[in-house]
Amino acid sequence: MCQAREEKGRSEVMVTTCGRLRNIALVGASGSGKTTLAEALLVSAGVKKAPGCVESGTTTSDYLDIEKEHKYSINSSLLHFESEQADINIIDTPGTAGLLGRAITALPAVETALIVVDAHAGISPVTRRLEARARESGTPRMFVINKSDSDDDLGQLLADLQEAFGKECLPMNLPCDGGKGVVGCFRIAEGDSDLGSVADFHEQIVDQVVEVDEELMAKYLEQGEIDPAELIEPFSKAMKEGHLAPVFFCSATEGIGIKELLHNIAELAPSPEQGVLPSIDSISDNGRETLTLNPDPEAPLVASVFKVSSDKFLGKVALIRILQGSLKAGDSPNVGDDSKGTRLSHLHRVHGEKTREVSDAGPGDIVAIAKVDRLNHGEVLHDGSLGKLSYEPVGLPKPMYGLAIQAASRKSEEKMSEVLRKLCDEDPTLILDRVVATGETVLRGLGEQHLKLKLEILKNEYGVEVETHPPAVAYSETVLGSACGHHRHKKQSGGAGQFGEVMLEVRPATDEDELIDGLCFVDDTFGGSVPKQFMPAIEKGIRQAMETGVIAGYQFKNVTVNVKDGKHHPVDSKEVAFISAGKKAFVQAVQSAKPALLEPIVKMEVTIPAEYIGDISSDLSGKRGRLLGTDTLPGNFTVMYAEAPLSEVAQYTTTLRSITAGSGSYTMEFAREEPAPEHVKKERMAAFKPAVDED
Repeated sequence: MCQAREEKGRSEVMVTTCGRLRNIALVGASGSGKTTLAEALLVSAGVKKAPGCVESGTTTSDYLDIEKEHKYSINSSLLHFESEQADINIIDTPGTAGLLGRAITALPAVETALIVVDAHAGISPVTRRLEARARESGTPRMFVINKSDSDDDLGQLLADLQEAFGKECLPMNLPCDGGKGVVGCFRIAEGDSDLGSVADFHEQIVDQVVEVDEELMAKYLEQGEIDPAELIEPFSKAMKEGHLAPVFFCSATEGIGIKELLHNIAELAPSPEQGVLPSIDSISDNGRETLTLNPDPEAPLVASVFKVSSDKFLGKVALIRILQGSLKAGDSPNVGDDSKGTRLSHLHRVHGEKTREVSDAGPGDIVAIAKVDRLNHGEVLHDGSLGKLSYEPVGLPKPMYGLAIQAASRKSEEKMSEVLRKLCDEDPTLILDRVVATGETVLRGLGEQHLKLKLEILKNEYGVEVETHPPAVAYSETVLGSACGHHRHKKQSGGAGQFGEVMLEVRPATDEDELIDGLCFVDDTFGGSVPKQFMPAIEKGIRQAMETGVIAGYQFKNVTVNVKDGKHHPVDSKEVAFISAGKKAFVQAVQSAKPALLEPIVKMEVTIPAEYIGDISSDLSGKRGRLLGTDTLPGNFTVMYAEAPLSEVAQYTTTLRSITAGSGSYTMEFAREEPAPEHVKKERMAAFKPAVDED
């Protein structure tokens, strides 16, 4: 998948210091110009003589064949270059709603999220989602209003930006000469722009920066002006604290404002010494403790994996970010909670599809490790001195759009599972799910486009052809009340018999109950009525019933079972007897404990032309949906926020396309489970044909 090309030669020694590094994630909606902006920055830095073009497939970051064919970013890619005494890593990320996993997983690896907004399209739902993720992860934000040479109302767009993301969004430069140029407003306070007096904007941003430094504020109030050199350190501090989100106007295709943007990234964007590091927990016998990380090359090693891909030359490749300490080629760090070291023979610096071997990496560096099958997304590498380490990656949207999948031929069947596991390892928003309740193998992703691309890769790159169809909805079962159940299993057929008797109570699990795979199992017997050695058998019988379902054939969850009493026989009691007794006592209790069928509820964001609001509202209402609110977008578009049962909107693409003539789009995320209406419950129960057990 990575298609890396290794540049031959001796390993170079990393000479990067933490203060020189700038790690940037380019995020934003598809079509906003992120990849074109990356090309313009490479040209401005002198890395390329001329920018590549997305349409002709010549950009450095969109190097995959599938990206060249579709003409948009599908994978995230790392670019590395030097500019103005700074070493810059840029992660160019996809911007379509179904591919946001790659953008979100890049955020913990950088100090700055550079959020690109299309001056014509305005603030899209994808932009809002990515800004929210950056804010949640504590990643400092910069905004780029791209295509500022357009005829759009840039003053209104700046106002929209401040309304959506806060008054801390203040411009560093301003469009001038009808969008044909830009004029800085941070370091200079004179002149005019297309949006008004430069002095007014200069005062706004200086006021914002000095607020994080009391001494500087006092000096500013006394003198009325501050030397720009004194603002550099508090500028980065203001960004780190979320007190400032600088805004840059530019045109990537025309090169307008690019040189100024690159200079400001090099001088003002936070370095790893100033950025916000992700939370890493140390787990020991004394509990869980969040580490205070320090970007010190002499500190114990801590690094995190934020991307995994497959490469035809290098095998499995993991991109890692060094959080503290140093890593050298040949080291054998521990992985996660495993105390056994994993030898890393080679480290690579990455620029697009090219890699260059390096001998070491320090705090803030982003490097690739090849041919290490054990490394997966979200895992932590460490030297073992800090105990077992755990990292909770920034929350990813849960894959909800699914297709039931099966191999189209015996040849494809042999490879399908292996290849799908590989694709799921690479993409944490792709899940392969074997649904016991329906007997289907379901591939789940973030939308129709997401799965369509994965199936295309499956066929074109691995030669695996599959057949798909909409999956049955995976309901689940639980109880809303409590009840007792009893069963005696007795069987005599000559010789030793079988005997086991179980009395138990079922009730809904509470927050205090310790659930293991949906069940909290408690032994409340006394006096030896049921010997301890038979308790695992009773639990096994209960879990058998939970797996196959009790009322409608769906997996059971969130239940506490207390075994109250029972009987045994010194000769005839066997595990098989208590398995059967436990299972049937559980089924009996459930049927009297207000059994419920739970259905998945999803959150939806539906973006449509404003004239379709009534039609979409009516359609969602007919699908048992609840409208939560709306936002007005530029260009006469509206985003509608709603919740609906997955069973009603699992294939919403077709409906939306029909209503809006193809002009609408939507995203979907799992919200929670709720008891299904009685008519749905009865329909599912009527279709259930439970297997008959012999007593």
